[in-house]
Amino acid sequence: MIGKEILHKMKEKVGLGSSPDSGKGKSKISKRITHGFHLVKGKSHHDMEDYVVAQFKEVDDNELGLFAIFDGHLSHVIPDYLRSHLFDNILKEPDFWTQPKNAMRRAYCITDTTILEKAGDLGKGGSTAVTAILINCQKLVVANVGDSRAVICKNGVAKQLSVDHEPSMEREEIEHRGGFVSNFPGDVPRVDGQLAVARAFGDKNLKEHLSSEPDVAMEMIDDDTDCIILASDGLWKVMSNQEAVDAIKNIKDALSAAKRLTEEALNRKSSDDISCVVVKFQ
Repeated sequence: MIGKEILHKMKEKVGLGSSPDSGKGKSKISKRITHGFHLVKGKSHHDMEDYVVAQFKEVDDNELGLFAIFDGHLSHVIPDYLRSHLFDNILKEPDFWTQPKNAMRRAYCITDTTILEKAGDLGKGGSTAVTAILINCQKLVVANVGDSRAVICKNGVAKQLSVDHEPSMEREEIEHRGGFVSNFPGDVPRVDGQLAVARAFGDKNLKEHLSSEPDVAMEMIDDDTDCIILASDGLWKVMSNQEAVDAIKNIKDALSAAKRLTEEALNRKSSDDISCVVVKFQ
């Protein structure tokens, strides 16, 4: 029994929790900063295609909070690959500490190139991504491709830090690359009639018409910061940014907050995979 309790605490410490579907952890340099994550499989017949990273990690005498949502399509292989490799590629960039935004852009590009080169092993699918790195509990750097989203709340007001890469918003660029955006009645706009996002990792068959260039934003953490939410589109299809932060404003425990958001998305009839990371600043 003691061994099981120790194992459970070790898993929580690295953000694994008691199961692959949920977990929590906290900063060592600021005990008031905690994180929690929760995933729920959607109603589709394929395997769960969302993957999460949520952990605090010591690197070169600094503490990094590493948080991410990877939402796959046509396969769970590529989001799983991103979970294992993307942050490593970011931290390998020599100017990460001085120019983190540039480092994240280059690492996204390098990672996508590697995925395309390994398409024979990784398959033809793809993945969206939203990543957030909290540097020494003071600076937040967010990057994304696709429609998974990062939102910060300060003084109760939600602010979106990522960009939803919708095909209708990037029609001109897609057409310039030789592609097209379909807009069939009853369906969402799709690149070449297939993919509902304009930017993604992988998708080798569509890559000529897709971008993997991330949007990158930086935000300073101050005493007004309440929380950060990262979530896949399974949440954002049914909740606005402000509705999401309002739903958890009175919940102190980050894991309970993440579960609350997934439950509310299900109550609102979301049928997609739902994954959510919440970072709370007490």
